[in-house]
Amino acid sequence: MNFLYPGFLFSLLAVAIPVLIHLFNFRRFKTVYFSNVQFLKAAKEQNSSREKLKNLLILACRILAIVFLVMAFARPYLSSDAAATSGLNTIADIYIDNSYSMETLNKEGTLLDEAKRKAKEIAKGFGPNDRFRLTTNDFEGRHQRLVRYDELLPLIDEIKISPVQRSLQQVLNRQQAGKENNSNSYSYILSDFQLHFAGTAALHTDEHTRVSLIRFDANPTANLAVDSIWSLSPAHQPDDVEKFVVQLHNYADEDSRNSGIRLTINNQQKALATANIPAGKTINDTLSFSGLSAGWQKGTVTLKDYPVTFDDQLDFTFKVNSGLNVLQVSGNPSEKYISSLFGADRYFRLTKMPESTIDYSAFSHYPLIVLSDLKSPSSGLAQQLKIYLQNGGTIVIFPDLDVNQSAFSTFLNSLSLPGVNTLNKDTINVKSIALKSSLFSDVFEKIPEKLDLPKVNRRFIYTQRNQSNSEEIMGLPLNQSFFTRYRFGGGQVYLSATSLSNKDSNLPQHPVFVPLLYKIAFSSVREQPLYYTLGKDVVLATAQINLHSGESLKLAAGNTEIIPELRQTPGKTLLYVADQVKKAGFYELKKTDSLVNLYAFNEDRAESDLHYTSAVALEKLFGTKKININNAEADSSVAAVKNNNTELWKLCLVLCAVFLAVEVVLIRFFNHPKNIQKT
Repeated sequence: MNFLYPGFLFSLLAVAIPVLIHLFNFRRFKTVYFSNVQFLKAAKEQNSSREKLKNLLILACRILAIVFLVMAFARPYLSSDAAATSGLNTIADIYIDNSYSMETLNKEGTLLDEAKRKAKEIAKGFGPNDRFRLTTNDFEGRHQRLVRYDELLPLIDEIKISPVQRSLQQVLNRQQAGKENNSNSYSYILSDFQLHFAGTAALHTDEHTRVSLIRFDANPTANLAVDSIWSLSPAHQPDDVEKFVVQLHNYADEDSRNSGIRLTINNQQKALATANIPAGKTINDTLSFSGLSAGWQKGTVTLKDYPVTFDDQLDFTFKVNSGLNVLQVSGNPSEKYISSLFGADRYFRLTKMPESTIDYSAFSHYPLIVLSDLKSPSSGLAQQLKIYLQNGGTIVIFPDLDVNQSAFSTFLNSLSLPGVNTLNKDTINVKSIALKSSLFSDVFEKIPEKLDLPKVNRRFIYTQRNQSNSEEIMGLPLNQSFFTRYRFGGGQVYLSATSLSNKDSNLPQHPVFVPLLYKIAFSSVREQPLYYTLGKDVVLATAQINLHSGESLKLAAGNTEIIPELRQTPGKTLLYVADQVKKAGFYELKKTDSLVNLYAFNEDRAESDLHYTSAVALEKLFGTKKININNAEADSSVAAVKNNNTELWKLCLVLCAVFLAVEVVLIRFFNHPKNIQKT
């Protein structure tokens, strides 16, 4: 057993006081005259023996009470870990949680301010030659170096609230990465220990590092948050009706009623709504509006909530396209269905190319290419289409059933598609349709019990392959494919088993044909995410960008400019921003001075849940590792945690009170004098 403050043990000299009182009894005896003292002497001898025993017991109780009182002030503890090795360097890793939840108030102010004061108090308890390493959620490189006490203080003062989120295991790993061999290591974690921060998985840390967790308790706070948003519109067209679904979350323990929601597009109000959100639940609300013009749109959803406000606003971006370019390469000049379909809607801009004169250089300008009735598809066409697929293009193939099957199979195999096995002339109906596919997600308001599916008179039976990249959109009996999607590189191919001729099937005249081709066209336009999350999303995607000499890309938001790292991948350009984006809002991607793309960044919603991990749960996460868990008021000095101790001062106070109580009982009831009756 050791003592945190052994200097108090000098107070044990106070035990001399009850000893002196016992040795020098200054009680004055009164002389009593009695006629016959024969029997009185026997009574005096018997009572004197019991009186001595009583006095000794009282003396022992008083001495033990003083001893345990002094020991309580000396703070005894039992060591369950090896003591710090003398002669080695002492390093203290101090993590201060500077996430949004640390803005919460308690009686001492904000939790972050209290954590900074506590960190200074802890550091002050170390020796003048001990060194410190500071860690925050930002994981800044300048904090990874070891500093002295006087250098640590300004670093602590500079800490501000950050949108970056970390887990407890990430913090422990960060501290462990800078650990030096042959040193006495101390780890301090100062946080409110939200549920998402601590997690539920077992935690791992170095067995020789003494870990101390200091918990800061915030006042109970209700919170509403705009969790996410997504679009129900298959494509964003000028003046079309837009539908967005916003998800709201009530993290409080009480229901929220008539919470106001406001949607603005380009700083113009587009929708208002109110919502009732049950306690601890999420709800979805659909917001509809129209009247947008072509170009990039900046959207914002807000609700009114106090005092936690960082999650009350969600920014998002999307692009309204003035039209969609579709290319048809056809071997049949009289084919009319594709022309009628895409020509009926001014949103689509259809270009027809005869098979004999194909402009391969124009492929990159079309997100969708329809191949119909090709008579003699060449290897050159296959090679160019393969590059087109790698770059994220979409192809629909309607074969000519009278084509040379061997040549057509070679063409399909060049695109990694199954070849033709045989031509079947049996009349059958399509058996199945993938209603759960994204192509039909919003086509049917109500699914009938028996669907009227296309009838097929002639079709190709393709070689069956077990391809994980395929999805059957419509199928025939005996597990034969009719209309199948294949994914390759960044693009996709839709392969039909029949042609667009009326004699081969009624597919071009069937009601399913229009929504099928429209949804394929809409899905060919690659939509970027509506928004990104600070601290999580460090890679942004955009359409392929080619930079010439003297050109550069930059992300700009107000006075902030970021130069991203570029990497070219099939069909898109990736922008690596690492941790350079630190503030929520809208960021413009500019090529020289022209706008290329628009991005929205929002704070991570993990901080919205203001529920915390208990001390018992934290101990379980560390398993057999002995750790110290204290609140902000407890002593967390290096002396208090130096040997991973079990403190006994509370037990000493209890024993002191017990012995004082025993003394009172002895004085009150032991050897109580009896009444003597006169005769």
